[in-house]
This record gives sequence, structure tokens and C-alpha cells, in this order.
Amino acid sequence: MDTVALEKKVGKFGAKSDELLQLVSFKIGSEEFGIDISKVQEINRMIEVTRVPKAPDYVEGVINLRGMVIPIIDLRKRFKLEVKEYDKNTRIVVVDITGNIIGMVVDSVSGVLRLPPNSIEPLPEIVTGINSEYIKGVAKMEDRLLISLDMSRVIDTNEIAGIVG
Repeated sequence: MDTVALEKKVGKFGAKSDELLQLVSFKIGSEEFGIDISKVQEINRMIEVTRVPKAPDYVEGVINLRGMVIPIIDLRKRFKLEVKEYDKNTRIVVVDITGNIIGMVVDSVSGVLRLPPNSIEPLPEIVTGINSEYIKGVAKMEDRLLISLDMSRVIDTNEIAGIVG
């Protein structure tokens, strides 16, 4: 099946055209982001993170989650945003990226959104700001926009593989 036929059947963002996309939405600063719910394992309150020497600056360290050592990255640092102290709303979103379990620190989690696939549009080519390579598309909702992230680009599993390896 060619790419065009596959896109018509499944949609550009992975869901069949009559199925709703389910995105876990979260905030970093004033921006709202979303990731495919199928990538999310669980969401936890912030816990103590053990630092790892010589890790990339956006890697906070590792945690022990029910016997598994999981690397934790701070999305604020990954996106080169102003660092903020963790508070009662800070969460760790545990995701599975091609078999690698990784935790992402976010400011807060909003919930699960169900959107028609046609509500997400690719990022306009003219937008070349910082981190545009991490963006899968932009979801148009009634009163706001949501940035849909491409997790395989946000998290370089090769770069952080040595942390727990």
C-alpha cells in the first residue's frame, strides 16, 4: 500500500479517519502539549531523583520505579526553557519509546483529550523556532492550541541509553 493510500486509511497522525486521537495533555510553562496515550505507561508525583554523573544536562537522573531503574528527563531543560522549582503540580510522565521506559518531568498534567485526527495540522514550514523538530503537529481546539509532540524526537534514546545500561 502506498503512503497516500495509507494516510487516507489511517490518517496522518496514526488513527483511522473515523477514530478519535487520544492525547495525554500536560503543561510546561504556559504552553500545552500532548502525546499519544499509547506511549504513556503511568503518571506519578515527583519523587527523589538520583543524579547520574556526566549525563546530558536535561537528564535529571534515575528513579527506582517498582524495581526498574528509569532515566528521568526534564522537558523544561530539554526545550531550553527557564528552569522552575518543582511544586505540588509537578509530575513524572512515564513513557515507552520504542521499548525504552523513560520518565519526563512536566509542570502539570491536564488529562486525556479526545480529538478528531483532522484537528491536528502539521507545523507550518515558516515556523522554525527552537525545538520545532520535536513537534508532530498543532491541534486546533475551540479556545486554544495544543502542541503534539513526536516522542521519538524529543527523547534521544541512544544518548541516554548508557545512563541505566
